[in-house]
Order: sequence, then structure tokens, then C-alpha cells
Amino acid sequence: METGFFFYIVCCFLIFFSKASIAIDTISVSESLTDGMTLVSNDGSFALGFFFPGSSKSRYLGIWYHNHPMQTVVWVANRITPINDSTGVLKIQSSGKLVLQVQNTTAVWSANWTATVENPVLQLLDSGNLVVRDEKRYLWQSFDYPSDTILPGMKIGVDLRTGFQIRVSAWKNWDDPSPADITYGVELVEGPEMVLRKGSEKLYRSGLWIGNGFSGSQDYRSNPFFVINFVWNKNEVYYTFLLKNESVTSRLVLNQTEGVRKRYTWNPETQTWNLFSMRPSDYCDTYGVCGPNANCENNKFPFCQCLTGFTPDWSKRSSNSSEYPGGCIRSELQNCMRGDGFIRIRRVKTPDTTNLWANKTMNLKECRARCWRNCSCLAYTNLDVTKGGSGCAMWFGDLIDIRQFQSESDGMDLYIRVPASEIELKKRANVKLAIILATVIAALLGILLVVCYICRSKKKLKAESEGNNVNDKESEDEDLELAIFGFAAITKATNNFSFRNKLGQGGFGPVYKGKLANGQEIAVKRLSKSSGQGLNEFKNEVKLIAKLQHRNLVKLLGCCIYGDERMLVYEYMPNRSLDSFIFDQTKREVLTWSTRFQIICGIARGLLYLHQDSRLRIIHRDLKVGNVLLDREMNPKISDFGMARSFGGDQTEANTRRIVGTYGYMAPEYATDGLFSIKSDVFSFGILLLEVISGRKNRGFYHANGSGNLIEHAWRLWTEGNSSDVVDDFLVENGDLPEMLRCIHISLLCVQQHPEERPDMSSVVLMLGSRNELPSPQQPGFLVYNRPFGADSSSGNDKSSSRNEISLSILEAR
Repeated sequence: METGFFFYIVCCFLIFFSKASIAIDTISVSESLTDGMTLVSNDGSFALGFFFPGSSKSRYLGIWYHNHPMQTVVWVANRITPINDSTGVLKIQSSGKLVLQVQNTTAVWSANWTATVENPVLQLLDSGNLVVRDEKRYLWQSFDYPSDTILPGMKIGVDLRTGFQIRVSAWKNWDDPSPADITYGVELVEGPEMVLRKGSEKLYRSGLWIGNGFSGSQDYRSNPFFVINFVWNKNEVYYTFLLKNESVTSRLVLNQTEGVRKRYTWNPETQTWNLFSMRPSDYCDTYGVCGPNANCENNKFPFCQCLTGFTPDWSKRSSNSSEYPGGCIRSELQNCMRGDGFIRIRRVKTPDTTNLWANKTMNLKECRARCWRNCSCLAYTNLDVTKGGSGCAMWFGDLIDIRQFQSESDGMDLYIRVPASEIELKKRANVKLAIILATVIAALLGILLVVCYICRSKKKLKAESEGNNVNDKESEDEDLELAIFGFAAITKATNNFSFRNKLGQGGFGPVYKGKLANGQEIAVKRLSKSSGQGLNEFKNEVKLIAKLQHRNLVKLLGCCIYGDERMLVYEYMPNRSLDSFIFDQTKREVLTWSTRFQIICGIARGLLYLHQDSRLRIIHRDLKVGNVLLDREMNPKISDFGMARSFGGDQTEANTRRIVGTYGYMAPEYATDGLFSIKSDVFSFGILLLEVISGRKNRGFYHANGSGNLIEHAWRLWTEGNSSDVVDDFLVENGDLPEMLRCIHISLLCVQQHPEERPDMSSVVLMLGSRNELPSPQQPGFLVYNRPFGADSSSGNDKSSSRNEISLSILEAR
């Protein structure tokens, strides 16, 4: 008897266990899904079950990636009504109604319809789509009610017949999946585009769909992972994406904290999500950042430029902006009767669709004629740029949210109405250009007659400049690919390296001001003979610098090699270095906050170019205020690449036993262990940012509250809620305090102890140019100071510590 009862209990246990653990993708009317059970799609990609997000104790019904080590939730059923215990159960009724209940009584979420159904079942598909279906059709699907994630094959758009709209909305936070005010979806006035909003405010728009992508989104056109499908007809308009390779996993997700839309791809080797793209991704991606009738271009300063025929509207200058006007207005009144015309602007994101009129059948010629006849039409373009594409888009009213792209494959041509006077100016410019071209061609014919003479002269000059220590074979093998200056020419230009011409002294050697025979002013860096740098190392360095071309990097004009002499010839910066202003009690007032913020943004863009946009990834390793030079307009230019290192491919960090740079700016991991990366440059930028805001040096800074350096002082004030005390008193009285406090916040993010916690420079540039909420910084690295934060420091004025910055000038070959 007892044996039979025991056997019965074991069988019941095995039956229950097998039911709860065997992976199934379907439940029918007679079955249910309880807390602890999961539905798993047929291919094992997705799972449906109960979970609790983050540190929350509330339970939710959701879908997540089943075969990933980290739980990544892509859909939540009861976003608004969480369950407080483990009594949740999901059932499908005979009517087809899907019900989520607590304790088998109270319904917290449901999905139903009025159609008659036969034998309905609930199934989790391999796509991650949860569907209710009968033998003939799908009755309901989770893809129609997304949470914060867009999966491959999911449609985001509008049914034009019923008005039913599908949008995604961000979680409120990591612990709460309820809908936040960050939303993303298709918006259709006359022409459709994807729009990211925070409440009713636009944060980003993709620009019009132009046949092969969106006019404002470069990453859609050509990538190895996915293709975009966009449908726009009389019944519906929707966006979806499909994977090119089924082995790739990709998703789009909204982030409430940052106010952005991110695309991730799964890396099976590292078992992590890699960020593929982000919107908005930079300053010009932010909606309407330049105001009406202006064009935003990231590689120009200022970013915002008025369109042809418009001038800045200074009367609408934003009260919280230190740089940009409130858009642009017509420079003169239009007069349709006297021959207004159109000027083409290439490679732009199409303006906002608020004042748009569109026709899908008109060609470009018809579009122009119709716009020209209507004086209220300010611009027109194609709707489809693919081969044989047609369509007409016309704008009435201000042109908002235009940006310029550099690549020929990005953006589209926009034709803007301008007065007849502007057309005449353009015609005159074309005539001048034709004259110049004719002159150039004639000059080239003359130059051909003396090419041989020039080549022989150049070879002779190069041999002379390299001196007797460089043999002819080496001269032929080593091509520096930039101007070679003779030693005699440099000596004459610097008045024989006169003391009066000396601009400064560094670990590399002295710098002299000079003037060439043609009147051009130059700066000559004369490397010390004790620097330890040989001819090949010097050439490698020169080749590296010569390939860096950016408006915020100092321009290398050429070099000189003569015997033991090694010299670099740069463009002359009349305002010298940044530290000569911010640390000088008299000259500091020249740099208002508006100018300082312009300088900060310029340095950030220059550093971003080195890290991301140059041919090779460059780690500067000695970024400091003394290595930032200022031109006549106070534009910043990063200089001194003698300690820089270049990386190829995907390499982002390295290790060295030869520590070079300046104490006081070094990241902790570099100063102590020789580990350097783009994040060690970010640390240096954070210190530079603090120094520009405070007007005080990081190294040699002491305060009565026990702070041993500027970083520690700023961190202490941040934790006490007194960040404004970091700011130079002169700036507090005359500057934009919220903008300064935001910059202090960014600087503390840059100087965090652990490199992986610091943002990269693309994020820094985005943070400087936006007003989005910033994450809280973690405790920074205090460099060489051994005293723990918060320790008593009555002897903080340690006179033994030098206030001078010491550059370690060991130059390494690349």
C-alpha cells in the first residue's frame, strides 16, 4: 500500500516537472502559463514568462532573448499593472480572449476582439512575436502593441484606413517598464518620417523617406547587418527592418534616461550587445538646434550657418545660448514678379514636414514650376532619389531642422527660393570662376615648360636640408610628403634663433617665431639634441602629423633636417597657448564664458577627430591647456603630437613602460601602470575642462577644506551640492551658470576612476551640444595623491609639492 502510494507521488511529481520544464511554444484553451513556467519559441530564440526588472520586486509578463546569458526583455504585457506576488497566470479563453490574472480571479491585463474564432491557441513565434491564432488567421499579435523595443519584422507605423498607430515608448527606468514620455514612430503630415519625441517635444527626426533610406540617417543606406523596408501607400505607412543574415541579432530600443534611440547588435564571441548607432548621434542631429532657415554642419564652427539669402535673426537669440542666434530671416524681401529663382544645396537632411506639401507623381521639373508660381513656396525637392524616382515635396513657411552631410551618398539636393539679386551674385561668381579656370589652365601650360627645372631644384634642396648625415639612398627611400625647409631659410626667418623670437620652452626644446621670405609667419619647434629621437623616429612622427587635417588641430607646414638638427614648422598662432590666458589674472577676462565654451567645444571636436575620424586612431597622451593654441579669432587648435601614438583597425588601448606626458593630466591607470587608451585622453580633457571653468591649475592646487588637487576639490563641492563654487568668480558674474554647471558635470564624468565608466569623445561632444539629462558621475581618480578622500588635511599646504607641470618628453617611434 505504502509502496504504491509512493510510486503515485513520484509519477505526479515527474508529470508536473516535465510540464513546467519542457520547452513548448504553444498553449491551448485547456492550458495556462503560471509563474515559473515559460513558453520558448520553436528555434529557442525567445522565451515568454514572468520576470521582475532590475531591483524591483514587482512581477511582469514579458518576452526576452532565451539563449543569452543576460536577460534582455523586448516586450512587456502588463506594463502599467504589475503583479505583487507569484500568483500570476496567463490563460486563453475559448472566445480567443487572452487574460492575465492574479490568484485566478482578478484580471490585470487582457487582449480580446469581436471576431468569431475556432480552437484558438497562443503561440510564441521564432521572431519574438506572441500571437493568438486559430486554424485560419492571426487574431492578435504582440507586434501590434510594442514596448520599448523594435524587433526585425515588426511594423512601426499607421493604418490609414482605421487610424490605428503603432509606436514604441521607453521604460520609465530600469526598475519600471511602464511607458515613459520618450516615444518613437512614424509621423505623416504630407510626407512620412520617423520622429523621436519627449512628450510633445521633438528630439530627433529622420527626414523624409527618399526611396533608398531616410534623408537624415546615414547608417541605413549601407551596412552588413540589416535592410530597411518602408511602405507608403493609400492603406498604410510603416517602417520595418529585416536582417541580411539570420545568424545576426539586432534590435532597436529607446532609452529614457538619455533621451535617445539606440540600435544594438549581439556579439556571440564576447556575449555582449554592441552599440551600432544612436539617434540623435551628434549636435546637428538634435531637432531644430539652429532655428529656422539655418543649416547645421558638424565640421564647421559655428555649427549653424544661415541658408543663402538669409541673415541671423539676433532679435530671437536664446537666453540660454552663448553662441547661436535664434535662426535666420530673409536678407531682403522676395519679389516674385521680378524673377525669384532657386539655388541648390547639396547633401542635406530635408526640413521638418510641418509646412510640407507632397505629390508622389510629379517629376522634378514640374515640381520646380509649381513652386516658382507660388510665392509662399520656399523650397522643393524630389521625394524619391532612386533611379527613375519621382515625386515632389514643397515647403511653405520656415525651413526647420536642416543639416549638411559630407558624404556624396548621404542626404539629398534641396532647392531654396532666393531673390533675383542672389541669383545675379551667383552668376557673377560663376563668371569669375570661369575666368579663374582659364587663367589656371594657361598657367599650367607654362608650368609644364619648367617642370624638369622645378624637380631638379626640389631634389637639390632636399639633399641640402638633410645634410651630410643623410645619404642619397635614404633621401630617395624616405618621402616625407610635405614641404622641406632649408636650414638657412629657417635661420633667416627666426633671426638666427634670436632670444627675442623665442615663444616658449618645453621638454622637446624651444619654439621660435619666424617670418618667411614671402611674409608668412611661422612657429619653429627646434627639438633638443638630448631628446633621444633619431632620424627615422622623427620622420615617422612628421608623417603622422602631416596626415591630420582638422580645423581644431594645429597645421604642420613642413620640417627641416640638417645634421643633428630636427625642426618642425607650424602655422603661427598669434594668441599663443590657452594657459597664458586662463591662469593670468589680467588676461583671463578676455576669455568670456561664451569664448571659453567655444574653445571647449573646439577641443572636444579636435580630440574626437583624433580618436574616431582620422585615418588612424590617435592617442594624444599629453592633452593640457599649454598644448592648446589660439588663433586670431580665439579658435582652439590642439598641438604637440610628439608623444602621440597611432593605432590601426579596432585597437583602442596599449601598454608601455615609458610613461610620457604631464603629471597632473595623466589618467591613474596610465600614471601607475602604463595603460593608455582613448579613455586616458578623455581623463585629460576632463581636467582641462575643469581648469578652463575654474581658472585654476589641477596640479599645485590646494584648498583649506583638505582638497589636494582641483579634481578632488570639484568632487567635494559636487557631493555637497555647491558646484557653482568651482567656477571662476569672474565667469559667475558674466556667464551662463547652468551651462557652466553642465560642463562641470561632464568633466566629472570624464575623470572617473575606471576607464570603462568614462564617456568617449563622441558622447562628450553630444553632451556639450544638448540639454539631455546626464548620468551621475562616480568617484574620480585622484592621481598621485595617496590620502583617501575625506581624510583630515590640516597640512594641505604642502610646500614640497611643486606647482610646476613636468612634461616627460620621451619620444617613441610609431
